[in-house]
Amino acid sequence: MKTKKDHHSAQPISFHRSTPSQLFDYIRDEIVGMELLPGEKIPENLLADKFGVSRTPVRAALARLASLGFVEIRPQRGTFVTKLSMHLILESRFLREAIEVAVACHLAEHADQSLFDDCEHIIEAQQEAARNEDALAFQHLDDQFHQTLSNATGFSRVGQEVEAEKAHMDRVRNLSLVEVTGQYDHVINQHKAILAAIKSGSTEKAKQAMSAHLKDVFNILKVAPDMHPEYFD
Repeated sequence: MKTKKDHHSAQPISFHRSTPSQLFDYIRDEIVGMELLPGEKIPENLLADKFGVSRTPVRAALARLASLGFVEIRPQRGTFVTKLSMHLILESRFLREAIEVAVACHLAEHADQSLFDDCEHIIEAQQEAARNEDALAFQHLDDQFHQTLSNATGFSRVGQEVEAEKAHMDRVRNLSLVEVTGQYDHVINQHKAILAAIKSGSTEKAKQAMSAHLKDVFNILKVAPDMHPEYFD
């Protein structure tokens, strides 16, 4: 595996959002981006010092992450990043396919040019992130692409559900970005195919393009556990 980058620098705490929410986003990015590796201990005191806060908001953020399955809090031992769970990844993929195929089909019948423009800008930004081999920026843009599609349905809960389930798949996806060559271009081409299918107005093409994209995790799961068995349950 390529050498892990230093953890990205903590951002100053903003007065416009709750401290636990900001800490949650930071730690989640570290976990999803594979900066905090499966099985790694998360030092509460270092996080508190880094952000200049008490341990209380750190613990609140970690409790929320534990409820979503990203960390495990072990009494008297500390908090650890959960290992990758094949069951949880496949469950998330199943739920995402049910939702996002419906999203793609809906948009094939209702999308307008503004959505296409927004998605094309995101894909262009992903191409730039890929050139820079910036996995975290690439992943944020991937989130943005899927959230943009979900939000375009006008149903707020759709985007929330996609975001919640997507992160578990993204952990193994990010592992493949640094381990398997050609993954950046592969994802970008799939996003282009999804957008083209929606533009065509064909619900069947939209369904096929989105389903193919979400089933791609099966290919990653064929190789990732053998490459890094220590990361999996």
